[in-house]
Amino acid sequence: MHRPLIHVSGAMAVLAVACAFGLWLDPRVLVGAPIWLKPLKFSISIIVYALTLAWMISLLDARRRRIGWWLGTVIAAGLVIEMIAIVGQLLRGRQSHFNVATASDVAVWSVMAASIMVVFVATLGLGVILLRQRLTDRPAALAIRLGIGIALAGMVVGFLMTSPTPSQLDAMTGGAAPTLSGAHSVGVEDGGPGLPLVGWSTAGGDLRVGHFVGLHALQALPLLAFALTLLSRRWSLLTDSAVRTRLIATAGVGYAWLTFVLTWQALRGQSVIAPDALTLAAGAVGLLTTLTAAIWIVRHHSCALSSPASLPAGAR
Repeated sequence: MHRPLIHVSGAMAVLAVACAFGLWLDPRVLVGAPIWLKPLKFSISIIVYALTLAWMISLLDARRRRIGWWLGTVIAAGLVIEMIAIVGQLLRGRQSHFNVATASDVAVWSVMAASIMVVFVATLGLGVILLRQRLTDRPAALAIRLGIGIALAGMVVGFLMTSPTPSQLDAMTGGAAPTLSGAHSVGVEDGGPGLPLVGWSTAGGDLRVGHFVGLHALQALPLLAFALTLLSRRWSLLTDSAVRTRLIATAGVGYAWLTFVLTWQALRGQSVIAPDALTLAAGAVGLLTTLTAAIWIVRHHSCALSSPASLPAGAR
């Protein structure tokens, strides 16, 4: 396993515990949420992300593993830099993301943006290597590749948050010195009413929803491949790797569509808990298409197995 990523995961686990105590002991609120909530969420997310990448790097052959090791090390360093910036701003009682109020805030925000861009590019490089790596388990290989691709798309959703909002642009046009440049909410100001723990806006759109769902394709699809392998011990139909591969491909397309719909919904200024008819229709199309494709794959293979041509000569 990749030691730098493992060490980062361990450090984030310690930080998560510290943040949990901070939530209990420190009553301060920043941008409408407990001040220790953001580093807690980020530390947990980084634990999962770093461990997943460490496992993926371990799948590379000797020729590619050295490149993968360096890419993983770059990712680990970028994640550490981002968390240092977040916690540093927290200790100052300052907003970490989108904050351009002072020269020091601009410097911290610029460092954070640069570190995440480095993580994105390094993850993309790792995805390219995994595309070229031949893995013996075809369903797992496809799940890993689709997971990285969708996770990169989830990162791109995060970049959408860095653009100034219309109200911020109006203030800049009027000659006011900007204090914020960017937001995760759409149609409402950051810091309004939100869902428990995650804080996603319940009053308007929130780009963090699509960002979160997209990023965690990195875990969801490989876990699905693992679950299908376990189910194959009881369901003989799934012993065929071609069936599991087609099911993973179907799930990947459905997951990508879900990420798109959630992001599209947020960009229209609509809360994730209050979808309109158009959003519900788009979600229903994706769900029904995915389920129909999965059912067709299972039925088609079942019919093929039960056809006379597939039976041994003595059983016809």
